Amino acid sequence: METLDCALMAARAQFALTISFHIVLAALTIGLANFLMVLEALWLRSGKAVYLDVYRYWLKIFALNMAVGTASGLILEYQFGLNWSRLSTQAGDILGPLMFYEVLAAFFLEAGFLGIMLFGLKKVGPRLHFFATCAVAAGSLISAFWILSANSWMQTPAGYSIAADGRFIARDWWAIIFNPSFPYRFAHMTLATLLGTATLLAGVSAWQLLHAPQNPRARLTYSMALWALAVLIPVQIVVGDLHGEHSLEYQPQKVAAIEGTWTRPPEGAGEPLRLFAIPDMDQRRNHWEVAIPRIASLYLRHDLSSTIPALDEFPAQDIPPVPAVFFAFRAMVGLGLLMLGQGVISLVLRWRGRLYVARWMLRVSVWMAPAGMLAMLCGWVVTEVGRQPFTVYGLLRTADSLSFVSRAQVVSATWTILLFYLAIFGIGLWVLLRLLREPPREHEEGPQPALARETGK
Repeated sequence: METLDCALMAARAQFALTISFHIVLAALTIGLANFLMVLEALWLRSGKAVYLDVYRYWLKIFALNMAVGTASGLILEYQFGLNWSRLSTQAGDILGPLMFYEVLAAFFLEAGFLGIMLFGLKKVGPRLHFFATCAVAAGSLISAFWILSANSWMQTPAGYSIAADGRFIARDWWAIIFNPSFPYRFAHMTLATLLGTATLLAGVSAWQLLHAPQNPRARLTYSMALWALAVLIPVQIVVGDLHGEHSLEYQPQKVAAIEGTWTRPPEGAGEPLRLFAIPDMDQRRNHWEVAIPRIASLYLRHDLSSTIPALDEFPAQDIPPVPAVFFAFRAMVGLGLLMLGQGVISLVLRWRGRLYVARWMLRVSVWMAPAGMLAMLCGWVVTEVGRQPFTVYGLLRTADSLSFVSRAQVVSATWTILLFYLAIFGIGLWVLLRLLREPPREHEEGPQPALARETGK
């Protein structure tokens, strides 16, 4: 049993490592693809060269991100067969087709039109080129659609039956794809990718403006990124609230872990908002708790007196690791509030005509560059760790999903993957910093200008 537990923790750590690297690149792909689509649409509508200059500049970043992201994503696919073969066996009839559609969308839309997007502007003409950009942006969202559908089904399974050998059999594909948590998760995650990209764009362009304050292309990127923050953060707060209410209905253990609620308060006392605590899994209580009475009831139940199911109302073996979920959620919310403040301040500075000259705000934006991606990763920890100890929630335990592998095998593979990722990401980061060192220029050249000239761009 101890050997199995060690192998399980090693396999989970390996998957956490690979998904943490890949999810950032996948999110940046979605965000940049849609940013490029908006830029090209504005260029076609206005005819202003500044939009095309910024488009070509960030197209180079997008191409680099796609290359590194593809390399990191391949390892994830293999892990399902190497470390999680029993999950693949038990749920493969449902997860397999969903993953296949994701690959189909990625290759036929994203990869298929990427070459035109990179090198085909003068070859195919502006309007067909814009169609290619739209196809790549749509492909990134369709890929996310299928991945999040598969993940959401594992969180809130529906439309299945269980065969005599324990395998999940598809009965209603509509119910499987549009399972109960999918609409909330898809909206929440899509907004998170756009916000993560927006904080990164704002940070990069702010750094460029600190060194070249009059550059109109850096100003354009900075302005568009802050508009995205100001508009999308309030929407994300509403979607997050709806997602939380839904999770309380379908995954009450997760919400109890998020709130650090070990015992239910007396009826009518309401649920306190725990600003800080140190959850103790052994003693099943919190240490050093700092809480505001009733406030959690306001956003969980939309009143000041209701309570939620507490952790002591569930079997001990069905409770997720509370500290990880508790702190990750607070980090996500804290970063989200900082982004909300950044968006609001940008509106005030824009109204006062000081958006590009307030150097203190430019410095803040530089420091906030990774905030969106960090918030997204924290949200992913809440989602995935909060689902434990299940892979298919309430039906298939994580321990029963593991392949028959030893801890030594998983650990050695993890070190190999880590070294591979460090090499790939190290090279990618070095190239990225070289590209971002200079702001976009007038008549900006796109990726591989020599090849572009040969192909007619």
